[in-house]
Amino acid sequence: MQHKDILQKVTWKDLCHLSTWEMLVENNISVPWFCASIFCAYYGYYLLALPFSAFFFLTGLRQVHNGFHNCLGTNKFLTWFALFSNSILMMVSIHAVKFNHLRHHKYCLQEEDYEGKSAKMSWYGAILYGPIHFFLIHKVTLEMGSKRYVQNVLAELFSIAVFAGIVFYFQIHYLIYHIIIMIIGEFLMAFFAVWTVHHDTHDQPNFARTQRSSWKNKLSYSMFFHLEHHLFPAVPTIKLPELARRIDETLPELEKKYTIFD
Repeated sequence: MQHKDILQKVTWKDLCHLSTWEMLVENNISVPWFCASIFCAYYGYYLLALPFSAFFFLTGLRQVHNGFHNCLGTNKFLTWFALFSNSILMMVSIHAVKFNHLRHHKYCLQEEDYEGKSAKMSWYGAILYGPIHFFLIHKVTLEMGSKRYVQNVLAELFSIAVFAGIVFYFQIHYLIYHIIIMIIGEFLMAFFAVWTVHHDTHDQPNFARTQRSSWKNKLSYSMFFHLEHHLFPAVPTIKLPELARRIDETLPELEKKYTIFD
């Protein structure tokens, strides 16, 4: 079945609209996790802080990912601010991630898709490739991005450097912990955000892997509905469970590949 056929058969455009409550959720979903992780780390409970930090990283990724596709329900400035502020909190230029992610949708798993490079690797190869992936997305954006992209990336990298410099100069222990955990998270992106949802899908690149376990999707904040996202990138994450239900109901014959977590 072709992508265009699915677009015609599945009702999806109504899912692009966010209510006020949904907009508030999508724009603030990472805040409680960040506060909880910093609170625990401030008092030296680093092991207790770890799961909160992991969920902050996951929900922060969900927020900026929606921002990439203009799915936060906010205006251009607030969307830009969400990307910029999360760059500092997540220790990566989010505009560099955005540039490569949009190319990933355009050239999915082709030579021009730098984000998707790890999809063809083994699982352990994707993990080892993580640091290279981290630096590559910045390099590609600075070399190939528009003037606006380059300006945003440089501004974000400068802000990250200032933030990290202040933290390490004044030895703010709970923020040192946060920076280290975020960098580890970034180094694992090539595995978790690319390999898990795209490995062995080169025959049909736009038909990414998905996840159907209800409790696992709740635990992962719906971030592994990746088949649905690639087919309908304009649909916000909060609406992906409903989109998945509609796809299953309308196209039960559609063959799906599942993530390793399903």
